[in-house]
Amino acid sequence: MGRETPPGPAGGPPGGGGGGDRPDGGPVDDLDDLSPEERDALAARLDELRSQLVSAPAEVVVANHAYGLFELAAIHLSQQPPNLDEARLAVDALGAIVGGLTGRLGEAEASLNDALAQIRLTYVQISEMMTNAPVDGSGDSQPAVP
Repeated sequence: MGRETPPGPAGGPPGGGGGGDRPDGGPVDDLDDLSPEERDALAARLDELRSQLVSAPAEVVVANHAYGLFELAAIHLSQQPPNLDEARLAVDALGAIVGGLTGRLGEAEASLNDALAQIRLTYVQISEMMTNAPVDGSGDSQPAVP
């Protein structure tokens, strides 16, 4: 088919398999490695996914992406040690979407507001724990007196 995929960043997005998925379910690292049949199958699959996406209400798609940001923040907060900067970016992005689209997120809006409040509270609690955590490994959270 004459479709070409523009080159993305090296390796593509995290978890993205580099450029799509092979019809057999394996990741595609380079479209040049695909046979003509695989390219046609991949193009057909992309067309199918586009059709599904365009038929879904935008509020549902946006809400699903917002839930993904919640999950991303939670994953970064659950790391040992927590990735606070990465979590903060995901929390702020979720807040920007939920706050910026007030009244436009349909049935998911109340749940998204609850999720945002929950992840913000969790972020603050973990940040405070990290600030008050002992640095010397002694288990004593009190500062040493000289």
